[in-house]
Amino acid sequence: MNNRILIIEDSPSITDLLEMNLVVAGYDTETAADGDAVLRLLETDRSFDLAIVDIMIPGQDGFALLPRLRDLGIPVIFLTAKDDVGSKVRGLKGGAEDYIVKPFEILELLVRIEKVLERTGRLQKSLKIKDIEIFPDSRTVMKGGEKIYLKPLEFDLLVLLARNKNITFTRERLLREVWGDLYIGETRTVDVHIGQLRKKLGVPGLIQTIPKVGYRLEDM
Repeated sequence: MNNRILIIEDSPSITDLLEMNLVVAGYDTETAADGDAVLRLLETDRSFDLAIVDIMIPGQDGFALLPRLRDLGIPVIFLTAKDDVGSKVRGLKGGAEDYIVKPFEILELLVRIEKVLERTGRLQKSLKIKDIEIFPDSRTVMKGGEKIYLKPLEFDLLVLLARNKNITFTRERLLREVWGDLYIGETRTVDVHIGQLRKKLGVPGLIQTIPKVGYRLEDM
């Protein structure tokens, strides 16, 4: 079952952007445009793994909704235009897991969502793409019932791409996320590891090269 994310945002364009990218990344979504609608929704549907909350919404604002969401065990990421220190401190001290200021990078948001789900124990225990199943906890990969042996960096690369399927990563971003900020070397190493990963997985077209940009894992 996919992780479910509640989007609380009153801007239709931002809601559409979030919903489109979250669905492509493999999440199920529900949306609400004002605080009062959120409270009504939570009376009958509480099975959310995470809420992305704008602070400045009609009705009950994001700060007012935070205690209710926390009482229901739903982690919160604030996504807001309020960039003052006082609001950030209020949100984080109130129990929000993260605080992101608009405008934002969708890829950064996806990574932060993954981190919150992992930290709160809600991240999916396994990832399935076609006939491949990935188990992050045991760091194993199975294909058609047989184990695929990957090197540590190959595994980390596969998990990152699988958790952000259909999202394009630049080589530089892959280096930062998998090799770390302290890595010193050429981006060529990404190409080498992608080549080995493709060979071991044996699924043509699964990891796509995006010319002059980088790579993405496609699961349509």
